[in-house]
Amino acid sequence: MFFPMAASAKIIDLRNLLAERFPHPSLATATHLISGLSFLDERIGGGLPRGAITELISSRTSGGSASLIRALVHCAYRDHYFLALIDGCDSFDPCGLDNAWLQHLLWVRCSKASEAVKAADLLLRDGNFPLVIVDLVLNAPEELRKIPQTNWYRLQRLVEVLPTACLVLTRYEMVSSAQLKLVLENLWDIQTFETEDALSRLQIVVKRSHFRSIITS
Repeated sequence: MFFPMAASAKIIDLRNLLAERFPHPSLATATHLISGLSFLDERIGGGLPRGAITELISSRTSGGSASLIRALVHCAYRDHYFLALIDGCDSFDPCGLDNAWLQHLLWVRCSKASEAVKAADLLLRDGNFPLVIVDLVLNAPEELRKIPQTNWYRLQRLVEVLPTACLVLTRYEMVSSAQLKLVLENLWDIQTFETEDALSRLQIVVKRSHFRSIITS
């Protein structure tokens, strides 16, 4: 299911539709959302921290972040929870994904980074989703620099009272309120796609963490 993000959208109607289509989950007692992706969970202490923003920096545009998003969509289907993907540059390609996986996905298609931040604000206020992804990797740097840091602190205040993990994908470090900052690296070459799963070549490096349980060595 997807929504185009438009300024003229009726926010109240949208909230009612979200509440009906994506029921509020029961409060989780776990402090982390386990993805089941070993290259991610093992590096960050067991999964994405709930009640916090995680910034994942992907300086390359060679598809590493796109592969991660597709894997997380599958994880949501496998573990029976809903995932919200806020697509800052309308770049997500669902082709090749099983239709059953997409039933657990809310895809918010935006044309600008500012729209993506507004959508994140709306979805975090409603608290419907265990995982909210904000993908800004393909948005232009000059566009991203216009986002006030106060917006990120507001999102952190919203998520910190929820059993929600908020993952922001960026091209460079920009989310000052992120409790966990990661760098996504890939070791791909032309043979990668011919011989093995691309996910096996992704690596996570912990750049900064306010969580003592994070593994950094």
